[in-house]
Amino acid sequence: MPQKKGPRAGEYTMASEAAILVGQKPVANYVLAAVTQFTLGSKRVTLKARGRAISKAVDAAEVVRRFMGEKVDIASVKITSEKVGEPGKERIVSAIEIILERKD
Repeated sequence: MPQKKGPRAGEYTMASEAAILVGQKPVANYVLAAVTQFTLGSKRVTLKARGRAISKAVDAAEVVRRFMGEKVDIASVKITSEKVGEPGKERIVSAIEIILERKD
């Protein structure tokens, strides 16, 4: 039985949904990643962040929404908190998921 192979370097697969993990990079990097996903045909892009990166995710979502104009809207925002760390040294970290959706 032949095995399915993934995309080669430089090739993109079309997906209806994409997730972007927001971290320490500049906001512009996440904006570019989201706009690229929409350009490649994604219907939904989710920006996920924890802790201090939450404000960057919010900023990136707003910039994408303004940049794409009427084509993209914020579909939903989910907030949670997660326990992280080793047993005995656990702490609670806030998390957010911002779902951007392209209008047809």
